[in-house]
Amino acid sequence: MAQVTPREIGRNVAATPRCAGWDSGAVTERPVVVVGAGPVGLTAALLLARRGLPVVVLERQAAPYGQPRAVHLDDEALRALADGGIAEEFLRVSRPVRGLRLLDGRRRVLAEFARATSPGPHGWPQGSMFAQPDLEELLLAAVRRSPLVEVHTGCELVDLVRDGAVTRDRASGARSTLRAAAVLGCDGANSTVRALIGARMRDLGRPDRWLVADLRSADPLPLWPGVHQVCDPHRAATAMPVSGDRYRVEFRLRPGETRDDLAARLPALLAPWGAADAEVVRVAEYTYRAQVADRWRSGRVLLAGDAAHLTPPFIGQGLGLGLRDVHQLAWKLVAVLAGTAPERLLDTHQAERAPHARAMVRLALLLGRLMTGGGGGAAVLRRVVLAGVGRVPAVARFATDSRTPPLRRGPLVVRRGRAGRRLAGTLLPRAAVVCDGREVPVDDVLGPGTARLRLLAPGRLAVRPEGSPEVVVADVDGALTGWLRRAGAASVVVRPDRIVLSAS
Repeated sequence: MAQVTPREIGRNVAATPRCAGWDSGAVTERPVVVVGAGPVGLTAALLLARRGLPVVVLERQAAPYGQPRAVHLDDEALRALADGGIAEEFLRVSRPVRGLRLLDGRRRVLAEFARATSPGPHGWPQGSMFAQPDLEELLLAAVRRSPLVEVHTGCELVDLVRDGAVTRDRASGARSTLRAAAVLGCDGANSTVRALIGARMRDLGRPDRWLVADLRSADPLPLWPGVHQVCDPHRAATAMPVSGDRYRVEFRLRPGETRDDLAARLPALLAPWGAADAEVVRVAEYTYRAQVADRWRSGRVLLAGDAAHLTPPFIGQGLGLGLRDVHQLAWKLVAVLAGTAPERLLDTHQAERAPHARAMVRLALLLGRLMTGGGGGAAVLRRVVLAGVGRVPAVARFATDSRTPPLRRGPLVVRRGRAGRRLAGTLLPRAAVVCDGREVPVDDVLGPGTARLRLLAPGRLAVRPEGSPEVVVADVDGALTGWLRRAGAASVVVRPDRIVLSAS
């Protein structure tokens, strides 16, 4: 890959008043076309619009699907929703997840990994449960408020041409060509964009078939307020409260077993969870796949979300990976379209995101095998091992920590020196600081571009957003200064996506 130097990433928006949120003026006349109006596509549209780009979202369905799918987000992925302007609204329709319980086939507790519901390093609970239709409603409302975003429903992409996209109205069959500055394929597992650029999914593991039942219950079900994983190779299962009166229970399908076979036994399967009388909102068969695309870019056509990767559900990272994709791509695309960064900056999209996605998919596969794989002998061994493992503090921290692996070293992740090796490629804590007498998240001081943070004294930092004067802030609870000191760092350079570019 052609190298991009940190200097070349460019300033892509106007200078921002300190201690403030940010928006910016438009930088191109042709819109970015986002294919797919799911959470990843709508978040991409918001992120691009807030940086001044006009966006057209194409959605082949005439109306939102309206049924639950994704149910979990961690606090790292919430940074994307925060930059899109809807994090606080999301918190009102979600609830903190209390951790993970591993159960045997008789639903006896093998190990419990509890997680605090208090704010973590980014100012939010480390994990949140939600219903996807609630999130999509928030995103659609935010998109409708943006004058730079248009959403075309019942409209599908049928071809890509030079500087444009060919679309078809599904009701009338009429075709038209839409001129585009770039195209983002956020159109899911069966991505049309992926097929049009000749990309293929590469398997990292075998597919896994599960029956998923979404429930509602006016009376709270007798469930611990976290995720329950039944580690029974004969019938692995997962159960969890979602939000409000909604719950989800999943059962692995055995070889040769059909959806109808298991659906017919659903009341008996739900009874041990106290859910025999719950309203069944939806029953669906899911085939969980472990795949990553071999190609994420063709010119200014790029993939994100399920179009680029699919993961088993065992670590709850399906949607989170997609939100990370667009959060780390949006500023790069804006810089290229504004002419302040070279075209080859877009090469870093796959170079950074694909290894991270593969690492998370492989971790989900590994944990799935450890929790639910093997035969009867494996279940006995699992009980013995987990009886001790659950009491080991280091294992408990690993099981409940929402941090994901750092990005690999590259032109935008400089790992020189001890501090660089520890911090570069990781996400800056979204800690609270006092700036000009107001307490705000540090993101509001960083602005939309690259910024430098410098340690001055215990509890005091100098922040210099790119293109703006340096401002001194107070670290409210010492989170940022402590984070720097533990890594042996005196300063860090932070990218627009809040990833640490370098530390010294």
